[in-house]
Amino acid sequence: MAQATPTLRPDTASDLLIDGELVPGSGGTFDVVDPATEEVIGQAAQADAADMDAAIDAARRAFDHTDWSRDHAFRAHCLRQLRDALLAHTDELRELTVAEVGCPVFLTHGPQLVGPITDLGYFADLAENYAWTTDLGEASPLGIKNHRELRAEAVGVVGAITPWNFPHQINFAKIGPALAAGCTVILKAAPDTPWCAALVGRVIAEETDFPPGVVNIVTSTDHGLGEQLCTDPRVDLISFTGSTDTGRKVMAAGAPTLKKVFLELGGKSAFIVLDDADLATACSMAAVNVLTHAGQGCAITTRLLVPRSRLDEAIATTKSTLETLGAGDPNEPGTMCGPLISERQRDRVEDYLRLAREEGGVIETGGRRPAGRDRGFFIEPTLISGLDNSSRVAREEIFGPVLVVIPHDGDQDAIDLANDSPYGLSGAVWGTDPDRLNAVVNGVRTGTMGVNGGIWYSADVPFGGYKQSGIGREMGEAGFAEYLEIKAVATPV
Repeated sequence: MAQATPTLRPDTASDLLIDGELVPGSGGTFDVVDPATEEVIGQAAQADAADMDAAIDAARRAFDHTDWSRDHAFRAHCLRQLRDALLAHTDELRELTVAEVGCPVFLTHGPQLVGPITDLGYFADLAENYAWTTDLGEASPLGIKNHRELRAEAVGVVGAITPWNFPHQINFAKIGPALAAGCTVILKAAPDTPWCAALVGRVIAEETDFPPGVVNIVTSTDHGLGEQLCTDPRVDLISFTGSTDTGRKVMAAGAPTLKKVFLELGGKSAFIVLDDADLATACSMAAVNVLTHAGQGCAITTRLLVPRSRLDEAIATTKSTLETLGAGDPNEPGTMCGPLISERQRDRVEDYLRLAREEGGVIETGGRRPAGRDRGFFIEPTLISGLDNSSRVAREEIFGPVLVVIPHDGDQDAIDLANDSPYGLSGAVWGTDPDRLNAVVNGVRTGTMGVNGGIWYSADVPFGGYKQSGIGREMGEAGFAEYLEIKAVATPV
């Protein structure tokens, strides 16, 4: 194992990690852009189909012809080694993550960097302590006495396809449990944030004992490489996070080979304020939620459901918070709302703002590019009123700092509005009566719920959605089990 590198910033371009080696992309390089300045800050390796084929082949060989899947203690060692090596590079990774993702620097102390790295220890613990065998005792089918047991085994080769919004969190939420379970992995990183993945590959190659082929990391602007992962019969499972539309394509591409598929998809989550809640606090928190990373999170609550009798008050409070916090430089410690990831994403958000006006919505605040910011993909935090739950802006995932406020006529109406969505990923409810709060939690069909500001996010909490928000769970033991098969074994006694 080589000595720790003095810096992670690529001298020219980042590399691919294939079969234990850092290699350039066969397709050359592509630009890495800072979304806060629109400046090119470096290059990433451009993989092509041949590179992806080599990565798949390496992962297949590592799974089939090594004892990686059976050596639980060694897997735990490698995961803890990776955690510690990455933590030693925290300052460098923080700087590069803010520059590449455009996320506010304060988030790198949590889910944008340090949190996901630390979570690798949780997955290492699972590798060591999981109940890999379950004794079912004896039985005598057909008069023959047998001892039976269940064995949990790795599913095989995993293709992980990840988005750009929380790249470290999502990359590690996939490769962490997959590796702990004994799988080998090909990570296809988002083209908007290639360094967040590629630099992890460099640490794996230079500072850990992971065997060749166990982890392979591929960066490319060619979305066809994701399809290649989905269709290749050497890949046993696809773990995908992204839009619901793309999730459908992933399912279809994997269907001919009947791959296992995990999908964490879109959301249009509701923030429900009951009539006995502290309205000012609740609406301020709803504003803070949609500001976080410029609203670029699938679980962010983007529909604010408030009592009809207090609609004006809710609008005023939410508007004030959005205007007070605003959008700013992600390098500043006090910034909550940085830029959108790209010009393409800013155009998408602006198209929805135009649609909101066409649908009869009122832009209570925001809705424009911030004055004085001529560079960077910024949008002012925006509050929209005057639309009902049937409007496209209230139903479709925008992925920007845009909050739609909708009045409700009581608890059941709020539940019905929350459920009147193709999605069911997350949600929140604020109130004071425990029985009413519990009724709302029970009534809303969604994978996670926060009560009065409760935060469910943690390595041991399964995350995923109902309906068109996905299939399966990520994180926790339920997410770990996504990467396992169960084998029943009987032995005559």
